[in-house]
Amino acid sequence: MSLFSYEVHNRVAEILFNNPPVNALTEAMLRDFLDALERAARDPEVRAVIIGSRVPGRFSAGLDLTAVHQGAHQKVRALLDRLYVRMTEVQFQMGKPTIAAVGGTARGGGMTIAISCDMIVASSDATFGYPEIDAGVLPSIHFTHLPRIVGKHRAFELLFTGRAFDAQEAQSLGLVSRLTEPGQALEGARAGADAVRQVARGGALWAQCLHAGQ
Repeated sequence: MSLFSYEVHNRVAEILFNNPPVNALTEAMLRDFLDALERAARDPEVRAVIIGSRVPGRFSAGLDLTAVHQGAHQKVRALLDRLYVRMTEVQFQMGKPTIAAVGGTARGGGMTIAISCDMIVASSDATFGYPEIDAGVLPSIHFTHLPRIVGKHRAFELLFTGRAFDAQEAQSLGLVSRLTEPGQALEGARAGADAVRQVARGGALWAQCLHAGQ
């Protein structure tokens, strides 16, 4: 079974995770996911990208903790490098808008993927959180990007309590761009992609605008 699907509709690439039950991120999954992002970046027919999930009620629970705690050092390092270094580089070089469609649970590394996008569309019943602290993993890597969105003190509270928060709070914090009815996050992302792809024809100019504040 493929760990995600890749399809292009109306000049929008849809990359949907499919690793039940919770879309835990493995090294192989992240490798293929990054390849899919780069494929979309190279395709001149693609003007926007949606990242979502085929697993009901789940965006991604984050890293496969079994691999983190029990894997060989080099494998763990490769896993973390793909999520926290390579994905940032690929997203920065995309030159096209990316939209996360969060229709359920987003935790840890799943949050990292969502926040790396230019827009997050979430269903009203989606939940978010950084539970690494509860698993004995310091969430310091998230402290490099989350404060720029929600502010230093709010970021510290979210990261070092590990509490979950709902879509309404995520929107009030500036993490979520748009809320939809339950089960409609992907449709909402498609509507957003249809709007932004109309101005994504500028290619390099679009990329310069996206990265001007980074």
